[in-house]
Amino acid sequence: MSATDKKTGSPEWVEHLIHNFWASSEQNTLNNGTGEKAWGEPMVAFARGDDPLFARFKKDIGPFYWLPEEAWRMKFPDEEISAKELSVIVYLLPQTPETRADQKLAMEVPAERWARSRDFGEKFNCALRLHLAAQMTAAGFPAVAPERLPDFAYQESEQFGIASNWSERHTAHAAGLGTFGLSDGLITVKGKAVRFGSVVAKIDLPATVRPYTDFQQWCLWHAKGTCGACIRRCPPRAITPAGHDKNNCFDYIRNVTAPYAQSTFGTEATPCGLCQVKIPCEDRIPPALIK
Repeated sequence: MSATDKKTGSPEWVEHLIHNFWASSEQNTLNNGTGEKAWGEPMVAFARGDDPLFARFKKDIGPFYWLPEEAWRMKFPDEEISAKELSVIVYLLPQTPETRADQKLAMEVPAERWARSRDFGEKFNCALRLHLAAQMTAAGFPAVAPERLPDFAYQESEQFGIASNWSERHTAHAAGLGTFGLSDGLITVKGKAVRFGSVVAKIDLPATVRPYTDFQQWCLWHAKGTCGACIRRCPPRAITPAGHDKNNCFDYIRNVTAPYAQSTFGTEATPCGLCQVKIPCEDRIPPALIK
């Protein structure tokens, strides 16, 4: 189906905007001289702006966390809006098989492809967020990418420690894309080795039905008390049966993996991701949990 066959404002039109940019943008690259893309083909899902989960996130994480309408008003402060008038578009970008294969061999620091996906791949992700918001706005559906707002920042949550005022993972969970694992990563039908992006827009899109009832449903550890592969994959032991130690993880990335990647590969981001591969949920929902 060509772009002209998609009705402007439809879910198919939004999906085309995302897929077309993924397929055609020169920024979707590992920048390693091979011409290979940074990401596999994206998946797209939708949530309603007034989904009760967003209010729950704010209550749990802290008052600094943005509701969809709060993020939208930062971009359009002079326009009136209600949460029910908004839709949240979420996409996931899966790591390629080649990147995952290299990362499986890594034990203490990330593989080169992984480090490049965290740097150049995330730069593409940022460009995709802005492209989608700009295209929707130009078509008459004012939109904003919350993660790209100037006020986006990390703060201290009383309950959860380091937390941002807009979480792409939590937003993806609300849109039906996945549930949380022991490491705090989101387990999706494409696995845990993915990145997310989202846009809030004044548009009426049908919400994707969440295929789960519990926020940890697709994690073997939480669902069956088995696995723990991500525990064994974490060099600083930031993942334990008790969960994810954010400060330990943060320190290892800032002091070990990021300096290593910069000095070895010339990348500028903060990669690690060892806990996202060589695990049962690397590129799928564990089969034992599929009903």
